[in-house]
Amino acid sequence: MRGETDREPGLGVGAVARRLGLAAATLRTWDRRYGIGPSGRSPGGHRRYTPVDVARLEAMQRLILAGAPPGEAAHVALREPPGEPRPPRGHGAGGNRVPVGEAPAGADTAEVRGLARAAMSLDVPAMNDAVRTAIARDGVVRAWDGLMVPVLVGIGRKHASSGGCVEVEHLLSTVVLGGLAEVPPPARPVNVRPVLLACAPEEQHSLPLYALAAALAQGGVAASLLGARVPADALAAAIRRTGPGTVFVWSQIARTGDPDWLADLPGTRPAVRLLAGGPGWRRDRLPDAVRFVTSLSQAVTEILDGPAAP
Repeated sequence: MRGETDREPGLGVGAVARRLGLAAATLRTWDRRYGIGPSGRSPGGHRRYTPVDVARLEAMQRLILAGAPPGEAAHVALREPPGEPRPPRGHGAGGNRVPVGEAPAGADTAEVRGLARAAMSLDVPAMNDAVRTAIARDGVVRAWDGLMVPVLVGIGRKHASSGGCVEVEHLLSTVVLGGLAEVPPPARPVNVRPVLLACAPEEQHSLPLYALAAALAQGGVAASLLGARVPADALAAAIRRTGPGTVFVWSQIARTGDPDWLADLPGTRPAVRLLAGGPGWRRDRLPDAVRFVTSLSQAVTEILDGPAAP
């Protein structure tokens, strides 16, 4: 069977998923929702991804990693003439290479490679130095987008394709969390009303919330971080007890992205502002009162400009 598949033109969904470090289900969803799927056919009539299809998917993936919503990224990738597919990029130690994510313009690629090598070597001092140096020099937002996210995404891809690197992901996340936690809270917060940060119910990926809390602290905003797996009734109770100006809720995976419960959160006087972020949300079903943000910098700007401001 392997030989027959290899002789067929183009690539199947499993092969493309492994190449991009994505789940096959994600590629099928992109095909169904956004029309960015395989255009070729095997002699047996099976759909196959051509080199042009793969190049478009790579372009879409780069745009999503840069903060674009999936629908917009697909539209741009389908509209622009694609180039040849890129060979996978990787950085690591001892032959263990990390397919690092795309860093924004101006990011130091040597630092990204260095953090990837340190992570794969489980070199805690080197990881600590890279993360803390970037935060101190560039601020949380630039350090997060330009250094931490590309390496975390790359390690996540490697885990998705191989099943390994769990220890690498956990250790790097711990180091990143430690660096973010060292950002001091503002001595004189600019916000009068509280800001609440929470993960959706059953959502365990809370690291982006710590990045947001640290970035807000650098902007003078004090925030209360409720953490992972916050039940809807617990978040509702926190809103009633604190009267926040802004509530931000994170969903990383599709299983936690059903937004219907957001409409049942209590309002306050003055009104609370609800923000949602993360790739897990079903954006087409978000309540009208919920504003979706696509990046750390946008979340910080929305909170600074919203009811949290004096």
